[in-house]
Amino acid sequence: MKLISWNVNGLRACQKKGFEEYLDQSNADIFCLQETKLQQDQIDLDIPAYHTYWSFAEKKGYSGTALFTKVKPLSVETGIGHPLDSEGRVVTAEFEDFFVVCCYTPNSQDGLARLSVRLDWDEAFRAYVSELNEIKGVLICGDLNVAHKSIDLKNPKANEKNAGYSIEERESFSRLLEAGFTDSFRHLYPQRTETYSWWSYRFNARANNAGWRIDYWLLSDHLKDRIEESSIDAEILGSDHAPVVLTLSD
Repeated sequence: MKLISWNVNGLRACQKKGFEEYLDQSNADIFCLQETKLQQDQIDLDIPAYHTYWSFAEKKGYSGTALFTKVKPLSVETGIGHPLDSEGRVVTAEFEDFFVVCCYTPNSQDGLARLSVRLDWDEAFRAYVSELNEIKGVLICGDLNVAHKSIDLKNPKANEKNAGYSIEERESFSRLLEAGFTDSFRHLYPQRTETYSWWSYRFNARANNAGWRIDYWLLSDHLKDRIEESSIDAEILGSDHAPVVLTLSD
C-alpha cells in the first residue's frame, strides 16, 4: 500500500505546476493534501480513480485539507472538536485495518504569537488520535509544522526561538510520539541528515537545500513493522513543500 501526503500551498496554483500528473504517476492508494486554500466550488479536479473528501476553511483562500482514496472508507469525519476546526485542518478516514488522519497543524507565527493556540491544538489533537488508537491502528500524515530534532532542519541554532522549532513545540511533538506513535522516516533512517520536506521561498533555500523536515507519516507503534519505505519526493516542485511517501506491507 502506497500513501502520499503533500502540503500543496494552494491546490489551484499547484494544478498549474503538474499536480494531476504527479497524482496520476504516483499510483498512490491514498493521497492526502494540506493547505488546499479553496472552497468547494473553486476547483475542477477530474480524478475518477479516487473517492474525494474535503475539509474547507470558512476563511476563503486559507488552510484546508483533503483526502483521496481508491478504496471507499467505512466512514469519514472532519475536525477534532476544537475551535480551529473552522480552519479545515483535519480529515479522518476509517478503513478496515486503520484510520488515516490528514492534518495541517497551525503555525505558531512570527514571534511565536500564536504559540498558546498551537499548543492547545496539539493537546486536543493528541487526545483525538489517542482515542482512535484505542479502537484500531492510526496513520497520521501532514504538515505538522515542527522540526522535531536538530537533525531535522538545516540551521537549528538560528531557529531555536522561531515557529516550528521552539522548545515548546518540539516537546509537544515528543508527547505525541510518546502517546504511542512512530515517526516512520526516523524509524528507518535514525541518523539521515539533510533530508527535508519544506524550504523557504527566500534566499534560494531549496537550491541550497536549507530546509526543514516538518511533513510526516506517523503510525501507531504496533504498525511500525509494516513500514517498507518512508521517503520524501524532494524533486517534485509544485509547492514549497515536497510530498512525503509511505509504503506499507499488507
